[in-house]
Amino acid sequence: QVQLVESGGGLVQPGGSLRLSCAASTNIFSYNLMGWYRQAPGKQREWVATITRGDRANYADSVKGRFTISRNNAENTLYLQMNRLAPEETAVYYCYAVNITLTYWGQGTQVTVSS
Repeated sequence: QVQLVESGGGLVQPGGSLRLSCAASTNIFSYNLMGWYRQAPGKQREWVATITRGDRANYADSVKGRFTISRNNAENTLYLQMNRLAPEETAVYYCYAVNITLTYWGQGTQVTVSS
């Protein structure tokens, strides 16, 4: 059974940085896509970033230039480096992985941006 476990969330001041991790229980090289979504209180889940097996990254316009997605196949871990965070980016951040027709989700990690 595939498990994705996020970590690295927490409280950060506006303008600060956090690095999220998503550890997979299986070899992540088998996944065509991996990425991150986030969901703020009372809002719909929002796509943040995606990275392909070939390390091609795509970002939502709102995070482009500030967030960096990466994957370490040897460690079976997906990362999201987040810089210059703003209060409106307070949300639960979820990682996901796509393997042909199946999509797997982590349980989420809370990111709170507040002074």
